[in-house]
Amino acid sequence: MERNLKNVLVISFGFLLLFTAYGGLQSLQSSLHSEEGLGVASLSVLYAALILSSMFLPPVLIKKLGCKWTIAGSMCCYIAFSLGNFYASWYTLIPTSVILGLGGAPLWSAKCTYLTIAGNSYAEKAGKNGKDIINQYFGVFFLIFQSSGIWGNLISSLIFSQASNKVEISEENLACCGAYDCMTNTTNTTGSAGPSNSLVYTLLGIYTASGVLAVLLIVVFLDQIKSDQAETKKEILETPSFWSTFLATFQHLKDKRQCLLIPLTMYSGLEQGFLSGDYTKAYVTCALGIHYVGYVMICFSAVNSLCSLLFGKISQFTGRKFLFALATVTNTACIIALLLWKPHPKQLAVFFVFPALWGLADAVWQTQTNGLYGVLFEKHTEAAFANYRLWESCGFVIAFGYSTKLQVYIKLYILLSVLVLSMVTYGAVEYLEAKSSPGTPTATKKENIGPVTQETHM
Repeated sequence: MERNLKNVLVISFGFLLLFTAYGGLQSLQSSLHSEEGLGVASLSVLYAALILSSMFLPPVLIKKLGCKWTIAGSMCCYIAFSLGNFYASWYTLIPTSVILGLGGAPLWSAKCTYLTIAGNSYAEKAGKNGKDIINQYFGVFFLIFQSSGIWGNLISSLIFSQASNKVEISEENLACCGAYDCMTNTTNTTGSAGPSNSLVYTLLGIYTASGVLAVLLIVVFLDQIKSDQAETKKEILETPSFWSTFLATFQHLKDKRQCLLIPLTMYSGLEQGFLSGDYTKAYVTCALGIHYVGYVMICFSAVNSLCSLLFGKISQFTGRKFLFALATVTNTACIIALLLWKPHPKQLAVFFVFPALWGLADAVWQTQTNGLYGVLFEKHTEAAFANYRLWESCGFVIAFGYSTKLQVYIKLYILLSVLVLSMVTYGAVEYLEAKSSPGTPTATKKENIGPVTQETHM
């Protein structure tokens, strides 16, 4: 096997093992640790730490440690979060969430850097186009990585379905499920029908072992990038100082188009936060039980992956405006339906319809928003995508931050309001683009989609 491809596969399966654990844990936080909102508070802190991490840490760590050891060290931060869940309290989960958030940005940046250098290195030797090889490597990576959402949630559902203390949820408790949830009583059923400690520890043990295997895979089998290879991408490793990186991010806000894209970018974080933090808790866990959360999130992950691939292909024919309109209509319909629907176990199929439609819309928000940033800010991609990470992470922080403070219907109205605002400001961006460069095609550049969609998965 060609050496660079071997390294791509090692990284891909390392991330698969790591995010099988993290993805499953993120989906369960609001249901497993519902007391005083500990689960969603930990996620809010996690994404706040990610904001700081993405601005300062990646350049320094990659330069000092190299890509291989940055990846391995950052993966250990994810293992710390799994360990913190064993004895979940404010004194264990919050600090480990900070640790994970600080490790998240260097992990993804090092991965992008490694694949880019490897792709350029192979292209130079083979006499091929560097961008083509890099896109091929990222395609292989995401093909393997995206399935982590399926495996992590499948493991949690299979383990929790073994619970012997499953009980029938009363109509009185069901009345507290859905948009008009009874704030303090929403999770009553979670306690009575929840999994035993032994099952929770079994799941956490599997997740931790998966993370440890990921680190071992990287340490043992991943080749360190050689210095002569690194020279081919010298600008990645020799990065600006803390403050110049920080200032470049905010100086980019002088661009009117960037400011207009802030609502759309924040909405991406808000809608993902709602699904994993509120839908799983107030609808699925409340009405069906925690053992169904994994199956529901598998449905979301599967549809999201398939649609991401599909929309990446058809966007060149339909244009991004059509896809944004499709996602807007789909999300709006879902939000209105969630406001009206009273979840009941007899309507089992409906619990899967919402995450499927949500996955379709989210695929558009991820691929097309990333592509839009790449097209609009082609000459300032680093500052642009730093803004993308910043504002999307802000959306996550807000979604998880107010999760336990507001009833679900209020959050749905907030989502709908931000979605409407996002489409108005997005329309203004398209108008400015059409005005400044009439006749220029607006189809997204596919090469800008691959390397950056990872930020939404942490």
